[in-house]
Order: sequence, then structure tokens, then C-alpha cells
Amino acid sequence: MPKVIEMTEPVDFDNICPIIYALSFIGQKWKIPIMWHLADEGTLRYNELKRDVRGITNIMLTKSLQELEAHHLVSRKQYDTIPPKVEYSLTERGKTLIPVLKELDKWGKAQIEMDRKEQEKNSN
Repeated sequence: MPKVIEMTEPVDFDNICPIIYALSFIGQKWKIPIMWHLADEGTLRYNELKRDVRGITNIMLTKSLQELEAHHLVSRKQYDTIPPKVEYSLTERGKTLIPVLKELDKWGKAQIEMDRKEQEKNSN
């Protein structure tokens, strides 16, 4: 898995692989599901994301949201209320990933169907 590229580190933009660079932003297990739910719902609060992204821990949700925010893919809006209210949504930059994710979803579904047929053929 590519390491997360910190924007505080100097990056050699002339010699980095674009795919590795992109995966350093979204290549962690939980980031794509988080973005998928935000794309689907628009704006979600922390607990709504926690409920929607099944299996994610509080630590991983917080860490993933912080990294997505650092890469300007997700925006965080905090309201000065009691109890505190925080909402997350995709930025314009984050929204540009949605067509790519939809294609990846389509490709994944096709692979599932191919492998399902292969498994059924082998079990007969």
C-alpha cells in the first residue's frame, strides 16, 4: 500500500507515478467507502458516517477523515453548538473522483459476476 503523502513533505512531482500519487490519497481501506457515502448523501455528520461505513472504528474514521481533509477531498464544518456538531462533505476536488469510483464499482461488479460463474462452473 502506498504511504500517505504528507503535503508538508516535498514531493518530486516530475518523477512520481500518477497512480501511486492518487492511491496515496485514497488507497487506504476506508477512504473510498467514506467518499462513496458522502457522494451519495451529500453532507453527513460523524455518527452518520460511522453508522454507514460498517465495520470502521472511531480511530480509523477520524484518521481517514483527517487525511481526506488534508488532501482537500473532504471538507469539515464545525458548528459552535452544544453538543458540538460537525458535518463532512466532499469538496469540488473530491467530487471529481466520483466518476472514477463509479467506473471502479462497475468493473468490480463485472469481476464478481465473472468469478461467481467460474466458481459455479467448478463446483458442478
